[in-house]
Amino acid sequence: MKLIDRIHEDLKRSMKAKDGNRVSVLRFLLSSIQNREIEKKDALDDDEVLSEISSSAKRRRESIEAFKEGDRADLVEKEEAELAVLQEYLPEQLSPDEIRGVVEEVVKAVGAESASDLGKVMKELMPRLRGRADGKLVNEIVRQVLSG
Repeated sequence: MKLIDRIHEDLKRSMKAKDGNRVSVLRFLLSSIQNREIEKKDALDDDEVLSEISSSAKRRRESIEAFKEGDRADLVEKEEAELAVLQEYLPEQLSPDEIRGVVEEVVKAVGAESASDLGKVMKELMPRLRGRADGKLVNEIVRQVLSG
């Protein structure tokens, strides 16, 4: 079953179960996917749908951080609930140690030696980790490996 079909089926089940939060998140996600399809003028494949889900999850994480700084616990809770729905569609996230292992492997493969090689490493690394690791965390780990 394609990922987009799974999302549509989950939306139907959520509507029948009257799960308002889940319905809202899935409708917003499907709208976002549809907008990308209009831009592309073609249907999205599973990798592109996964990319859209990752982008939505990233926006939720950024909102959570902003709301925590603003001391808005009510909004933090809402965003965390929405993020939990999105994470059901993402592959299992890698731990920082697993990410570090992949980073070290890529650094050796591209021959990176200093922080100026960050772009080369990230270019090779991100397709391998797409959807399985937060880009911000990956960037931090790459910087640590290159400086250490």
